[in-house]
Amino acid sequence: MSDQQPYQPYQPYQPYQGQQGQQGYQPYPQAQGYPGQQEQQGQQGYDQREWPGQQPGYDDPQAHPQYAQDAQHTQQWQGETWETSVQPTLAPAAYTPYVSPAAAQVSAPASVPAPAPESAPGNARLTDAQRARLEGRSPIIEPGMQPAALTALLGLLLSGGAAIGSYALLVPLVVLQAVTAAGWFRLNGMWPARQGIALAFLGALVSDVVLLVAGRANAPAAILGTLGVWVLLCLVLNLRSHADPDERMAGLMATVASSALAVLATGHLGAEPDAVTVGAAAVAVAVLARALPLPTPASVVVALLAAAGAGIAVGGMTGMGAKGALLGAGAGVCALIGHRVASYDYPSRFVHFTAGVALPLAAAAPAVYVLGRALA
Repeated sequence: MSDQQPYQPYQPYQPYQGQQGQQGYQPYPQAQGYPGQQEQQGQQGYDQREWPGQQPGYDDPQAHPQYAQDAQHTQQWQGETWETSVQPTLAPAAYTPYVSPAAAQVSAPASVPAPAPESAPGNARLTDAQRARLEGRSPIIEPGMQPAALTALLGLLLSGGAAIGSYALLVPLVVLQAVTAAGWFRLNGMWPARQGIALAFLGALVSDVVLLVAGRANAPAAILGTLGVWVLLCLVLNLRSHADPDERMAGLMATVASSALAVLATGHLGAEPDAVTVGAAAVAVAVLARALPLPTPASVVVALLAAAGAGIAVGGMTGMGAKGALLGAGAGVCALIGHRVASYDYPSRFVHFTAGVALPLAAAAPAVYVLGRALA
């Protein structure tokens, strides 16, 4: 600051005279500033034009040169300031919409690799069902002929075991209940879920033991009583979980549903032996017919007709006669419902060989019990 000349004091201004017709203050005399100020004012000074309606001498920067100098310095100042009128105007940032990894994967061109789905530490992974829907594919995939063949084999074992006796029927029934418990958890996207599978399978075993002890005549009380106790047990165990509320609710619903299906499969043990023989054979034939390479409506009709025909054929050997057709048709309808459930939500190969095998037989158990009692 030593090489610059200090500011000279302003000249005193003339006081307001109050003359009629005079508007505003008298202009101040021009103050002398630092050297080079005249060139800067010539380059960066205010516009000397008067706006319409402007009062002469009041808002004119020539009338108050010290204000013009302060405003000029304020405009030239590049540091922080509270004067909002001289702040640089920033252009608004362009809006970039959020695109999920799933949408980016579908919409990405063929030459650009799509982003991989996020893995688990808290990130959601794109499921096969979600990918199928985004790609325009149906999430319904039927198990196919190999799971249908396993279902038919298990159904024939149930049919033959029922013709032999209750303990012979118990062996394939336990296999059916175990596969039902495991397949339902995997169908709901929960794997591994060893505790839930073990809990559902244990409920099925308890139901079998209670029914064998209570007798076939007390089958409804044994099955429904075990189911009620097991639902309460599942509720208590899931409430003690430290998982997130959403995960806890999903686990509770899957455990209750799996336990219910596994326990209801005990209906084969509580039904009339002839009804189990006819119904299990009808399910075996219906699932094989459903797996034929036919359009879906035609396949459903063929499967129901095959189930009714198997009911008549096996019913003639057991003494049920023509009544076996109604029993076979009812068991076939329940089997097709279970087959459809096992095909839902783009299931995996493991689902096809567990839920796809077990659900048709497990879903047919209530129909076999009720129709067998009614037709007997």
